[in-house]
Amino acid sequence: MVTLPDAKLLIDGQICDASNGKTYDVISPWTGEKVGVAADCTADDVNRAVAAARRAFDTTDWGSYENRHKRLELVKKYRELFEQNRDRMAELAIHEAGAAVGAVSRAHVNMALDGWDDYIRVFEQVTWEKDYGQRETWGMNHHRIAVHEPVGVAALITPWNVPFYVGIGKIVAALLAGCTVILKPAPDTPGSGGALFGELAKQAGFPDGVVNVVFGSDPAMAGEMMVHDPRVDLISFTGSTGVGRRIMQEGAATLKRVFLELGGKSAKIVLDDAPNFAMDVAMTMLVFHAGQGCAVQSRLLVPRSRYEEAKAILKGAYSQYGDNWGDVNNPEHIMGPVISKKQMERVLGYIELGKKEGATLLHGGNARPDKGGGYFVEPTVFVDVTNDMRIAQEEIFGPVLVVIPYEDDADAIRIANESEYGLGGGVSGSHDRAMKIARAVRTGTMSVNNGMSIAGDIPFGGYKASGIGREWGVEGIEEFLETKLIAWTE
Repeated sequence: MVTLPDAKLLIDGQICDASNGKTYDVISPWTGEKVGVAADCTADDVNRAVAAARRAFDTTDWGSYENRHKRLELVKKYRELFEQNRDRMAELAIHEAGAAVGAVSRAHVNMALDGWDDYIRVFEQVTWEKDYGQRETWGMNHHRIAVHEPVGVAALITPWNVPFYVGIGKIVAALLAGCTVILKPAPDTPGSGGALFGELAKQAGFPDGVVNVVFGSDPAMAGEMMVHDPRVDLISFTGSTGVGRRIMQEGAATLKRVFLELGGKSAKIVLDDAPNFAMDVAMTMLVFHAGQGCAVQSRLLVPRSRYEEAKAILKGAYSQYGDNWGDVNNPEHIMGPVISKKQMERVLGYIELGKKEGATLLHGGNARPDKGGGYFVEPTVFVDVTNDMRIAQEEIFGPVLVVIPYEDDADAIRIANESEYGLGGGVSGSHDRAMKIARAVRTGTMSVNNGMSIAGDIPFGGYKASGIGREWGVEGIEEFLETKLIAWTE
């Protein structure tokens, strides 16, 4: 039986338990059983963390322009400590987030650390000062420059699906910009989303109060406190669109800067002239990390003229995939359980809804208790789906693909855009035709012929209900900066 290290808080430079000593159990998605305990933070703990971050920003030179290279060196040291703890990262990703071993080497650990390296590489591209030149007005010569300074105290609220990846995307950018931070992960992933960040920040030698980590069994308490607290300048949130809307609404009272990476229902469009039509259709099988990704392509759009062919391709692909998933000890598996019993019931509820809506279940659709005591839902695909069905419009966040036919390019664009979301997407076909479609789809990222549209050195974020702002790349660091204009006369 696996037992994870106790997950503890970091407040004002001290690794600590909750102020009242309470803990909560960490449950493995693979077994449904306890694998560790985590500190269950109190309102007082959150208050102390915010106060520490505020003091560190206001009374030290952490965020100064002159200190930027010192920040970079500390971030590099922090990165080295994570490198030394790759095995711990993998263990936490598996037993907290339910990552299959084959998925750990991708989004959960390797891509996360690669993104960290990308931040370090693009840091020198950040513009800290811009000269607007001179202008003669009122008989005087005016010099104007803009300087870019850290926003201040940043609250970073992260989800349970890929906690290292999302956490790194936020905390590294904020620290490089010169902000002080309070990191608040989801209750399901306190170690991977928070405690390891706190422990290694302490080892790296960040000044007290620059990095703080709080978490607890209540998914909302700490986040709501920070959203309402006037001492917090910025909220960076990744999670559901519903919660994102609430953060925007509640943060308005203190005029928070808010940027949000929210839900998605991304479309993959395969054109009739795609050179590898069968491969492009088969590749959309929604199995990686049990479909628990905000930018996964969960709507497959194929031409009506080749719809029956696409169905046959998918039926064969899913059948061939078979039971090659759900074994925690198999390094080739990329799909494990969903995160929790609640999420399993949600996914199964959508599968029943799809049947009632009149879609045809081509493959899967069942819970799989034979895989273990955890939360297993088999790979599932619906065909004969219309875009007005709830299974085509709502984010399921599970291994459920829906397949929709379209008449022509304009119809494919219309279907792709008839969604409240706009986070990811893809199109495969002849280059010029695919590029025209990519430009027409209202989404934050678009992959043409399987181009890599998500990486640590390029911006990521959504349109519409998929969010506001960008993470990763230079733009991800600049989200944590304010612009100050300074003018003087001679």
